[in-house]
Amino acid sequence: MSISASMVKELRERTGAGMMECKKALVETGGNIDEAIESLRMSGQAKAVKKSGRIAAEGRIEIAEEGNKALLLEVNSETDFVAKDENFTAFAVAVAQTALSSGIADVAELNSATLADGRTVETARTELVAKVGENIAVRRLVEVESAGAIGCYTHGARIGAVVALEGGDAELARDIAMHVAATKPTCIDEDGVPAELLESERRIFTEQAAESGKPADIVEKMVTGRIAKFLKEITLVGQPFVKDPDITVGKLLSKADAKVTAMVRFEVGEGIEKKQENFAEEVMKQIKDNASA
Repeated sequence: MSISASMVKELRERTGAGMMECKKALVETGGNIDEAIESLRMSGQAKAVKKSGRIAAEGRIEIAEEGNKALLLEVNSETDFVAKDENFTAFAVAVAQTALSSGIADVAELNSATLADGRTVETARTELVAKVGENIAVRRLVEVESAGAIGCYTHGARIGAVVALEGGDAELARDIAMHVAATKPTCIDEDGVPAELLESERRIFTEQAAESGKPADIVEKMVTGRIAKFLKEITLVGQPFVKDPDITVGKLLSKADAKVTAMVRFEVGEGIEKKQENFAEEVMKQIKDNASA
């Protein structure tokens, strides 16, 4: 049968697939729209599986808020170009909202959750892979709940932070979240510093101080001073506040009779080993992959 332009248009609107892919699917299914949709879906799943091994270290950080809860989500793509695509952004926003409203805290479970448009997260992801031609991955999420104020801050779409306070107000919570995004503290205070990290730094400082040839008691004082400086640098409460370096975050909180009860910071791609490739070779590789997809 003849495949009309209106049929192709309808299929494109319902699936988001490319014009040629829609026409091909309609030809193969004899103009049956529902069968063509299923065919495109299966094709999208196949492409998603094929691209799943490719490193996705770009992407965006999305924050969803509702009442006294906030959710921080990282969704990855292979390139910054796709990370800025409106379809990718819409997917990340939808997934974050679904995760927050459902209370799901596990990525594997989230993949089976239903988005507002009726698709599962995994179905929407595979369809997006087929549309943008890159591997897409929902990497991680954390929900923060607070009995008091909660503050959220994103720097562009690459860094996001959420802070929960006991005491204080929403403005202070957001200021602290902004500080966390900017300075990347390891933990809230000294109590949260991992023992192995502290021991490692102490050993390094001791070895460095011993090389000075000074007496043992002086070496101990040098080490104690360096450890104190180190703790101020890595703990939230010990750091100079980014908006007013003359005061530490700890003193700022004390003045407001507040304390931080939770702190989460995500940065796109942190911890992912990026593969370094020749640019020209990568372009040719993508062309070949798309041609065979």
